[in-house]
Amino acid sequence: MTSSPIAPPSPTLPTHDCSSSYPMTPQAARLARQHTRRRLTSWQWQGDIDDAVLVVSELVANAARYGKVAGHHVGLRLALTEDGGLLVDVSDPVLEFPGFGTGVWAGGAPGESGRGLLVVRRLALHVGWFLRAEQGKTVRARLRG
Repeated sequence: MTSSPIAPPSPTLPTHDCSSSYPMTPQAARLARQHTRRRLTSWQWQGDIDDAVLVVSELVANAARYGKVAGHHVGLRLALTEDGGLLVDVSDPVLEFPGFGTGVWAGGAPGESGRGLLVVRRLALHVGWFLRAEQGKTVRARLRG
């Protein structure tokens, strides 16, 4: 597993791909978990669906909490790759990602923030982020199939 401030492009073309958006509320993570479980099951993904659901939940919850900007949503993209892997992209409208290199977000009390990203890093093969041309950033996690 590696982490970098810039997520590399997908190594292979997606065989399945879907995108959705959620309101910037605490309920976003629950909705994203449900959607992810249904989608990966319908795609008959061979990877660990529970791990994927946890990664999605943590990234969406963090985007909804730290990327909150009025009038914007959390974006989620799931894509299965030719080699059986899963790409999870979670987008928000904020350009910065303070504390990404340490796994701790700015603004949280010590010991209360950043644990979700540590979990994501343990479950994913790669975790990184990149700026989007439209606005904001995308956090990308790649999971093994």
